[in-house]
Order: sequence, then C-alpha cells, then structure tokens
Amino acid sequence: MTNRHLQPLLHDLVGVVLAPTSTLSGRDGQIRPAGVQGVFHADARVLARAELLVDGREPESITHGTDSPHGARFVSLVRWLGDGTPDPTVRIDRIRRMTPRGLTEEIRVFSTATAPVRAEISLDLGCDLAPIEVVKSGGATVDLEAKSGAPGQLSWTGDGITVLVTGEPAVTGATIGASAGEPAVSGATIGASAGATTGTVNGTGGGAPDGTVATVVGDGTARLVWPIELAPRTSAVLRWRLLVDDPRAVVVTPPAEPAWSRPEVRADDRRLTRLLDRSLDDLRGLRLAEAGNPQDVFLGAGVPWFLTLFGRDSLWAARMMLPLGTDLAASTLRVLARRQGTKIDANSGEAPGKIMHELRRDEFTVAGNGLHLPAAYYGTVDATMLWVNLLHDAWRWGLPDNEVADLLPALEAALGWLTDHADADGDGFVEYVDTSGRGLANQGWKDSFDSVRFRDGSLAHAPIALAEVQGYAYQAAVQGAALLDAFGRPGAQRWLDYAGTLAARFRDRFWVDGHDGPYPALALDRDKRPVDSLTSNIGHLLGTGLLTADESAQVAAALATPGLAGGYGLRTMSATDGGFSPLSYHCGSIWAHDTAIVIAGLAREGYTTPAAHLAEGLLQAAEAFDYRLPELISGDDRATLGRPAPYPAACQPQAWSAAAAVVLLQAAVGLYPDVPAGVVRLRPLHGAPLGAVSARRLRVAGAPVDVSVDRAGVATVTGLPAGLTVLDER
Repeated sequence: MTNRHLQPLLHDLVGVVLAPTSTLSGRDGQIRPAGVQGVFHADARVLARAELLVDGREPESITHGTDSPHGARFVSLVRWLGDGTPDPTVRIDRIRRMTPRGLTEEIRVFSTATAPVRAEISLDLGCDLAPIEVVKSGGATVDLEAKSGAPGQLSWTGDGITVLVTGEPAVTGATIGASAGEPAVSGATIGASAGATTGTVNGTGGGAPDGTVATVVGDGTARLVWPIELAPRTSAVLRWRLLVDDPRAVVVTPPAEPAWSRPEVRADDRRLTRLLDRSLDDLRGLRLAEAGNPQDVFLGAGVPWFLTLFGRDSLWAARMMLPLGTDLAASTLRVLARRQGTKIDANSGEAPGKIMHELRRDEFTVAGNGLHLPAAYYGTVDATMLWVNLLHDAWRWGLPDNEVADLLPALEAALGWLTDHADADGDGFVEYVDTSGRGLANQGWKDSFDSVRFRDGSLAHAPIALAEVQGYAYQAAVQGAALLDAFGRPGAQRWLDYAGTLAARFRDRFWVDGHDGPYPALALDRDKRPVDSLTSNIGHLLGTGLLTADESAQVAAALATPGLAGGYGLRTMSATDGGFSPLSYHCGSIWAHDTAIVIAGLAREGYTTPAAHLAEGLLQAAEAFDYRLPELISGDDRATLGRPAPYPAACQPQAWSAAAAVVLLQAAVGLYPDVPAGVVRLRPLHGAPLGAVSARRLRVAGAPVDVSVDRAGVATVTGLPAGLTVLDER
C-alpha cells in the first residue's frame, strides 16, 4: 500500500475564531495532537494540544454550544467522582473565548454531591508552531520544548513567534442552588490557598506554595495541575490564558468594532433569522486588517486554511454585505488597491493592474502536489473584474463620491489589465494559464486541479476561458464605463465597445446543446473547444448583462434541472455529467456562496421558483449544521439521506458562506438602490416564498432603512435619504 499524506478532516471539529487567531477542537473541547486540531495564529499552529484530565482521565462529554461571537462552551461529566447514584453529581463546563492574539479558558467545576469531592485537574499542553500548509497536507510535525518563566507561565519559541501560557489564580465558588450551577463567591478549596500555577522544566516538578504546579513531562508535553477540594454543593473556577507574540504576522485583529449594521430581522421562516444571527457573529470574528494598515478592514476567507487576505473571497463577501453598509466594501477595495500589480512576474502571476489572490507571511508550499505559491500571489483570473464590480456596486449603495474618486486610478489600472494582460492569445476572451509550473493550474473560483471537465469527465487543458469570467469582464467594462463617465474621466466608450464585442463573441462560441436544452459551456479550452459540462458557473452570468432576456431564461431553466438543483443548494456540476461526484471539491459538491450568488441573479431577474427552491435547500443545510454554513457540503440528492452530508474537509466558518445569509435576506425583501441615479427599486421574491420578512437598519447611503414584505409579497420601505425615489417593480 502506498503511503501518502492526507488532508485532515474538519467536519466534526468545533471552530472558534477572532481573526487572525482560531481554535479547532473536538466536540468535547479537547485539543488533541492529531489532524488539524489546535490553536492557529496567522498561518502557524501555536498550540497543538490542550487536553483536560481529571485524576488522569478524560471527562465524559455530553454537549457543546456557542458562548459568545468568539466563544464556545463544552459540558462534560466526571461520573467516577461524587455520589454513587445514577444521576451525575460532578460536572465540568469548559468555556473557551478567543482574544486578540490568543484565548482564555475557564474550567468550571460543579459538585452537587453530598460529601466533599477531591480531585486533581490537569491540562496537558503541546506546541509545534507548524505552518498551516504543513498541517493542511497532513505532514509530520515536531513538538517544541516548553520553557518556564514567571510563576505559572510556560512558553515556546520558534520562527520569531513566542507563545505564552499562563495559569491564573483560581476563584472559589458559591453554594450551588437555583442558578443552574453558576459559580459565585465562596465555598471551595483549591490546593492549599486557591493560588496560581508555577513553572518548571524537564519534568523536575516545582510546587507553588498553594500546591498548584506546572511541569514539562519530557515528551514535548507541558502540564498545568490544580488539586481541588469541593465542599458539598459548591463550585470552583480555574483559568488559563494563551498569548501569541508574532511580529512577522502580515494580518492582525482590527482595533475597532464592525462598521456594518446589525439589522433586526423578523421572518415567518425563523431559520432565516437564526442563520443571519450566527452568520453575523462569524463574520465579526473573520474581520482582519493588514499589520501596517489596521484601519482598513477586510474579511479573511475562512478557518483554518484561508484566514488571510484573499482577493476573490474578500471581494465577494464584501459585495454580499453591501445591504449592511459600504464601509467594509470601501476598506476591502483600498487594501487590494494598495497591493495592485505593477509589473510582470510569472512566478507570482503579478501583472500591471491585476488584483492579488492571496497574502501569506512566507511561501505557501503543499507537499505532494508541486504547489509553491509566493507570499504575495496573484494567480486569480477573476479578482480584478470583481474589484471593479464591487466599486461600482458600493457606489450605487451610496459610497461617498470622494471615496470613489480616490479609487479611480486603481479602477483605470484594473480595466487596463483586461485588454493588456488578460487575453494572452488575442481571441477576445479573458483566460488564464499558469506559466510558472508552481502555481494554481486553475485560477477561477473553482481552483482545484480537476475542476474544469468536459461532459464525459475528461480534463480540459489551459489556457482556459471560463464562462462566468466573461460575464464578470462584461460587467466590469460596462460598470467601469459608468464610473468613468460619472466622474468625468475619459475612456467610457472604449469599454462599452469592449463589452459589446465580448457579448457577441460569447454568444457565438460558448453555447452548447444539452439533454434539456441549450446552455453556456463551462469554458473554452486551449483548442477553443467548448467544455460542455453543465455547471453552476453559468448561474453567475445572471445579472451581469452579458445575456439577453431569452438567454437568461434558458440559463434559469438549466439551473432548475434536477441534476444541478437536486441537492441542498446548487451543485457545482450536474449529476448527469461524467465528472460528477458528490464529494468532489468542485465537481458535484454544493457551495453556499455559489448557491447564494445564483439565487441573487435569479431573484433579480424574476425567476422566483428556482430561486426559492435553492433558498430552501440552503436553509435546510443551515439548520443541519447549527446555522453555521460550511464552506461546502456534499452534493448528494435530498432523498439520499434526508439531510445534507458534510464535505469532510470544509472550512468553518467561511466568510462568503456566512455572507450568503445577507444575500438571502436581500433577495427576500428585494431592495436594490441606485443612489447616483436617485432611485431605489423594490423587487421582492414574487409570492413571498419565504413568508413575511422585515428588516430594520439596513443601510442605503449611510442611512438606516427599514424594509418589510408581507405574506402577499407587498413591500414597503421607510427611512430612505431625501432625494431617493422608490420604484415598485413587483
């Protein structure tokens, strides 16, 4: 049998995040030295083990849940302690909360026993400082040796990073009564005097005056130990904290609170409100800033692999969040404009005007697949157009003119990339090819190596011109022209002509015949053959303007076929195609953001029935995953299991999956502002398939706006800034 590195699975882990720090643990709260479990900070695993033991044994886990936007609570039992009755009398609540550059944990021990309880609580700790790409590829890591510092402190150092763990003084608790076992002020004894831990190394022990110790076991494991004695019906709290010093980190926690609005939403379908609440909590935790520019916030793509700046992901997430304000869009645009390409570099994929793909502290190398990405990597074919489209959409939602004007030089450079660098062979389409041999073979949003397949399952070869990318390019040209014209800059007609020519070429080359009618091919390959698989990519064309009304209707019909729409959302590839697999990353799975983008296009163009069907699938998936939509799920049919199956390596939380909740809300209420034109269009889903929905404190031009849709689909809006006219387009 051939040995190979396997990417660790994620679907059963519990994630807690305050970017750029996150934790992945088992559902029992234990962080075990296996797979991808650990505490991560800015592309490094800063703690690989944190296992709680009572008298050398693991407590028995019974449940877990969220404790705060950046916290989780894990509940377990210690049935070998306390009264010998069927009912457990000793319980532990482990409350984990992320902090900027670290975390804190409270270990709350409760006893309802009738006699005193004595035990030794210990926490085994380990640190390997493994780079995220080594963890992702299942590579081997080596635990570092801990060092002692001040009493109660242990530390690890490597690659310029210092990790400090401190065991804090214990707090005694009150008699347990009617308050569901929460501790208060007195009643327990911990060690001799409820004091702090102390540090030793090399397994030599080292008791503090209060009897609490910290040791290094000798196999890379460090240990904090608290001896406790609980009087009958009392409780106690133990605390420890982790702090990371990482001066080389390229991303940091933003100093301010989220700038976007948190709307008050009421809906007949309460799944929508629950999804939105959980998603906004997750998005709060995914906010990041560059170390040198902490004032400009963007969304990190996802936990654990992508918690950094990703051009495509950060742009899409900001675009989805526009109903809650334009501040996130503006700062995301500025961050990416500062790193806009200025030169030709085949190794990084950089080109003048191009928007970058991802940012890391060091080269990102994945063992076994030849991937070697420089720290600043530009291998994306779509981010440049998406940057233009976000700027235009933010302008329509009311981004102030002075902020738009400041970004116009970057807009002109981005448009220049379209004609000067995006069409290497001059055939009139935007395409990609990795000429370095070390980068991503596919550079659209479906960027796995095998994502572009013909209907028979065979792979297409680069250069590749993706269907949705032509839609983005058309939209960027038209919307870029609108911005240039509005701000008195030259060149608008050139881009309108470009768009018209591109649409004609697309109509001539991309359309293919399928079992249920014509549809656009996924792509053109290096020989300009249509890659004729039926995929979700074509749904991204809706709303770009590239399609005629008849073509949009044909795309909507193709999207509604069971092969694409038979799962809990929109499959990335039709189940009727030869390359389909429900657990393929991009050829049959279901992505929340992909489904949401298509729902938005269908809703805006009036295709309520397929939009509502896909929305129902996403809401069912949200319910099954505790309202935290994963990066992607399996593309199994709804009838196969009766519930969505996880994709086992999916990130959670993921920025554009969480932002999909805002897309569902906008589609339901149908609010589409055009502030420069002085109009706001109301176009809720016909027949209100999600029932009555109301949202308070959406934002248009910075003003709080309330929108409601009754069960008959009648929409009303209040609070719009002066000068805006409502156009009811139901």
